[in-house]
Amino acid sequence: AVQLEESGGGEVQAGGSLRLSCAASVDSYRSCCMAWFRQAPGKQREGVAAIDGDSSTTYADSVKGRFTISWDNAKNTLFLQMNNLKPEDSAMYYCAAGSPPCTWSSSSYRYWGQGTQVTVSS
Repeated sequence: AVQLEESGGGEVQAGGSLRLSCAASVDSYRSCCMAWFRQAPGKQREGVAAIDGDSSTTYADSVKGRFTISWDNAKNTLFLQMNNLKPEDSAMYYCAAGSPPCTWSSSSYRYWGQGTQVTVSS
């Protein structure tokens, strides 16, 4: 089984930045789609960014130009660099791993981390 552990969440003011990390016990990044999802209280879980084995990336419209997803092969770690954060970015952020192709459907991802909280104040 793949194990995922997120870190890097916290509280930040609007306009600030955070970098989330997800340590992953995957044998080969190239056989997976890795993604970040988020869920705010009372809202459905939504896909934020995804990266596949060819390093192709996909972003939700709401974060394009502000968030960057990346994978470090040497560290087996997935990152999400979040810049120019907005209060509406506040949510629990989850790292997920699944089989390609990358989709925004939660059911496509078999493995999930426990989540890390991001809170952006205005």
